[in-house]
Amino acid sequence: MAETALFAGPALRRLRKRVGATQAAMAGSLGISPSYLNLIERNQRPLSARVLMRVIEQYDFDPRTLREDEAIGGVDGLARRLADERFADLGIDREEVSEFLATAPQAAAAFVRLYDRSGPEASGVNDALVASRREIERWRNHFADLDHAAEELADEMRLSRSDIASALTQRLREKHQLSVRILPLDVMPEAMRRLDLHARQLQLSEMLDQSSRSFQIALQIAQLEQREAITNIVAGSQLSDEGARQLFEHHLTGYFAAALLMPYGRFLRACDQSGYDIAILQRRFGVSFEQAAHRLTTLQRVGQRGLPFFMARLDRSGQFSKRYSGASGATWLESEGSCPLWNAHQAFERRGQLSVQNVRVDGADGGPAHWFTLSRTVEGMGSGPDTGFIIVLGIEARLATNLAAARGQRLDEATAQTIGQGCTRCFVKECRQRSLPPSGVSLRIDRVKRGIAPFEFGNEA
Repeated sequence: MAETALFAGPALRRLRKRVGATQAAMAGSLGISPSYLNLIERNQRPLSARVLMRVIEQYDFDPRTLREDEAIGGVDGLARRLADERFADLGIDREEVSEFLATAPQAAAAFVRLYDRSGPEASGVNDALVASRREIERWRNHFADLDHAAEELADEMRLSRSDIASALTQRLREKHQLSVRILPLDVMPEAMRRLDLHARQLQLSEMLDQSSRSFQIALQIAQLEQREAITNIVAGSQLSDEGARQLFEHHLTGYFAAALLMPYGRFLRACDQSGYDIAILQRRFGVSFEQAAHRLTTLQRVGQRGLPFFMARLDRSGQFSKRYSGASGATWLESEGSCPLWNAHQAFERRGQLSVQNVRVDGADGGPAHWFTLSRTVEGMGSGPDTGFIIVLGIEARLATNLAAARGQRLDEATAQTIGQGCTRCFVKECRQRSLPPSGVSLRIDRVKRGIAPFEFGNEA
């Protein structure tokens, strides 16, 4: 509450009606005037800490219910859903989204529940993936209890960059009587990790590089030592689908493993000291580019926050296989495809090299539109051109000034490259790379003149 004013009018009004109190009666019990309570209920005044404590004392009130917006990802989560192409003609801006959530949070929650169950993304397995990702967004991909537990364990094990793998291996051996064995590809052709309890072995593929081996061992430690903590977080989620719950549990297990390799305090200090130089972070913590990039999206500890990055993983066709917006507010990542003008796609032509770009996102759903992005290829397990992906990190351009990757780069919006959110959600008319017209527009076919863009269109159909 010290960071932002707490506007909780609808929740307080529902409490008053539930207990059958008039505004005058409740105001008297809280030691404020009826007119002031009326302003609080209409969200024209914030709920002060003093009044909140009186509400808790007088009505046995659970203050966690004041954060209903977290269940739908706050303004960003609601804005992302209302940015669906089916609502494109309504012109809903971020101010309206914020007002809707503030004045009618229950109605907003009802809309979100209906949207998530019947929206265009809801289809079987994909529905489970979307639901799991929504839960991760609700937490802003930061799980404080797991971070603290990982830090304590890292201190106990005295993890250092010089012997991470050996320290993790020793932990498995001494605490769980498990040895680590590296097996050749012909023995494990279809797996990177396997737990053989009969042989008391954690078996790893020889195709894993050192950072991936360390992560897989840390993952096994997470499964053995943090099962209760992870199960409790999953149990407290709003996921009813078993597949979504399993995906969320898998994410939390990987979260702890990454937090063990990159303990929060040490990692954040290294970020600040190096200007978030990923190459330095990789070497200092013995992790891969993708592992470090993912960790950057989680640095949201209260009183010790890092910069709010988003991370995405793209395949060769430009499809997203991972998306973590964290606290960045990058709602435009929810598009089905990515823009060919985004130089992230060119990273495949510069394998292993970092590509940066100053971009402005067209129609960014009311969220930030001006971004600085950096991208690089990463290799999958195995070899060959079909095993790689592109990892993209992004941050609002106004926050990128001191980044090592931004040195010498122009960050003003006037020079930014305009990109869209996939062709069906992009309204830039002069784009020569467009493969489809945007949804909800009227096409214009000129029999006399051929323009430079593949499609010419008006506004809404």
